[in-house]
Amino acid sequence: MWFKYSAKKSDYYLYCHNILFLFLIFSVVPLPLVFVEMMRSLGFDKYKIQPKVSLSLPEMFKCYKDVMRMFVLVVGPLQLVSYPSIKIIGIRTGLPLPSLWEIAAQLTVYFMIEDYTNYWIHRFLHGKWGYEKIHRVHHEYTAPIGFAAPYAHWLEVLILGIPSFLGPAIVPGHMITFWLWIALRQIEAIETHSGYAY
Repeated sequence: MWFKYSAKKSDYYLYCHNILFLFLIFSVVPLPLVFVEMMRSLGFDKYKIQPKVSLSLPEMFKCYKDVMRMFVLVVGPLQLVSYPSIKIIGIRTGLPLPSLWEIAAQLTVYFMIEDYTNYWIHRFLHGKWGYEKIHRVHHEYTAPIGFAAPYAHWLEVLILGIPSFLGPAIVPGHMITFWLWIALRQIEAIETHSGYAY
């Protein structure tokens, strides 16, 4: 199936699928959280970290629009121009496909590297200069919602792309693993910013 799909497509075209995946993830994955926020009377408040703080549907939609503007102006173009780095580090698109063991091992490494480097960058961004100049934008939504995961200053979007790219740069794998990594990383960020503790 992979061969039929990828054989007549360039590696660049396959890499650009990231843009579609990110758009779908940023648009669709937070929707259940919007529903939960709108239906708080059904008893979800006991899971909410800040039960007295609530965002309206227009506020959440504004956040989504701002995220999509950043997506169009920064994330999408960055994906389009970063393809040479994918080739340099050796992410492959051909057969054979990676085994489930290889995918699981690489994803484990990617999460560990991303978590460690993201922690230190996040600490820097919470310092006086980093917060005032860059990170304060991310905290404009004091009650976190799923849509606010990628809501940030354009420079923060670029800076925090480094931890996400570092794992695949150190342990390159197949494009399918890379797609899965990008998807899981964004889903994890959305869940982290959900405002709910499960």
